[in-house]
Amino acid sequence: MNSIEKYNEAFKQVLGVKEEQLDNLEYQSIKEWDSVGHMALMASLEETYDIMMDTDDIIDFNSYTKGKEILKKYDIEF
Repeated sequence: MNSIEKYNEAFKQVLGVKEEQLDNLEYQSIKEWDSVGHMALMASLEETYDIMMDTDDIIDFNSYTKGKEILKKYDIEF
């Protein structure tokens, strides 16, 4: 599984969304992506990529698209 597949899978597993929902997905745009869902998603991504995100990055991670930008700082290529 490549990086984008792992990224998509984290969203699908944690938030229960479908692949076609991902591109426009934003924090609090669905009930599953609330503060608890956000922390579960962050934990899943940290475990998937074996990284520890800075608090500022966790706070700034407010959409599917923004998340890819943030993860590039941790040498994750999509």
